[in-house]
Amino acid sequence: MADDEGRHQHKSHHFLVVAYGVQGHINPARVLAHRLTQLGVDGSGSVLATLSVQVAAHRRMFPSLDGDMETTDGVISYAPHSDGLDDSSMPKDAEDWVRRRRASSKSLSTIVAGLADRGRPVTCIICTMVLQHVLDVAREHSIPLAIYWIQPATVLAVGYHYFHGYDEVIAAHAVDTACEVCLPGLNRPLRIGSFPSYLVDTSGSEMSKAIKDLFRELFEYIDQWRPKVLVNTFNELEENALIEMKQHLDMFVIGPMVGSSMEERIHLFTHDDAEKKRYMEWLGAQQEKSVVYVSFGSMTKKTKKQMDEIIRGLQQCGRPYLLVMRKDGLEDDDGSHSLENPHSQGMVVDWCNQLDVLSHPAVGCFVSHCGWNSTIEAMASGVPVIGVPNMFDQPTNVYLVEEEWGVGVRAQRNIDGVLTATELARCIGLVMDLGEKAMAIRERARALKELVQAAGNIGGSSERDLIDFVETIKAHDTISVNKSMSGSVKT
Repeated sequence: MADDEGRHQHKSHHFLVVAYGVQGHINPARVLAHRLTQLGVDGSGSVLATLSVQVAAHRRMFPSLDGDMETTDGVISYAPHSDGLDDSSMPKDAEDWVRRRRASSKSLSTIVAGLADRGRPVTCIICTMVLQHVLDVAREHSIPLAIYWIQPATVLAVGYHYFHGYDEVIAAHAVDTACEVCLPGLNRPLRIGSFPSYLVDTSGSEMSKAIKDLFRELFEYIDQWRPKVLVNTFNELEENALIEMKQHLDMFVIGPMVGSSMEERIHLFTHDDAEKKRYMEWLGAQQEKSVVYVSFGSMTKKTKKQMDEIIRGLQQCGRPYLLVMRKDGLEDDDGSHSLENPHSQGMVVDWCNQLDVLSHPAVGCFVSHCGWNSTIEAMASGVPVIGVPNMFDQPTNVYLVEEEWGVGVRAQRNIDGVLTATELARCIGLVMDLGEKAMAIRERARALKELVQAAGNIGGSSERDLIDFVETIKAHDTISVNKSMSGSVKT
């Protein structure tokens, strides 16, 4: 009996991290998985981690692999699961959502069973927000589940209160983007135009309806099952929102999950060493804090008209620029449009290692869609932001950047929804010139960089909360083992 207890006390704890197969979910999930394995756990057993994404994303992450093989990077393992189609497409309708959920649940359940058969049973599942099939699998296998909230705590507070009594008042004013709504945990009233897009959509978008339904189910699950919630932010950044949400959720504040330039990054788009050498050498030839870096993330497509305006705006400002625009990033491209201009002051690349670019001393500002990963990477690098939000949490993130933290400005689109060259050039001047506002933004960005680094340091608040989370899972696992052993004792 004593030998059995010793074995259980020093067993491995295995976290299965499941992420939606897009860049904005995969990178913070991978950083978290790596962080988990690096924790010191007082000699009570090692920490293992496996990252699982949909097969289509796994193939893009590891294009040299044969088919859908499991693999490892020497630190964590990677085990893909199937949604039944594996073609990167989005569900077409409600019936398609149901089919894919069923197929994903079955595939992920097989992975869980297989890991157990190989002596690596999963002791906790962590999933990035709205992945209902993961909720299904955790219930089926009676495995503790943690929700990985990869957006700011402010968005968590907005979403929570929307589904806990504020939906009607918000919906009643959804057409008035200037209308302000007071919500618990927010430092000031939030304009409808700064809400997450899917909560205030008035276009009848099926996508917005589907996403809202996903979040509704998530919060219902949280209310019923009380899973742990891991939030990718830190206390000094969103103190009031975190205090508010800790009253409602069993929450651990583990951000910023940015990673470092020393860690290999996952890229879902072509990105080779020769291309990286080209743009990094170009950056090295520019003056300090002179370059405008422009990237709108991995999901957004732009019209030719919009990209022409952006190019003109960059040229008007007269500063060197690095523009990221994938070859498939123009939604109305007929093959004749080219962004390359060898006589301009800029460089256009298909993709780049964003953290390396942002941390380069030549970069002076970041024109961004303000996805949360891009936002915290900018903060970690001390780079001011010009926000051009599109969807999801991006409008709220830009509100935080401009009005809460003062590290950037929001660029306004015209009545046709286009960011004009004049507006872009104006915003670049606002954050990069020598005026009082620009200097205040840059100083605030420098100060925020120090806070980000302190939170992410060894022994910082992020690591302490992550250790506390792992200890709660270990304690749950020990209790489960002891109950199982006591139930099997024969007299």
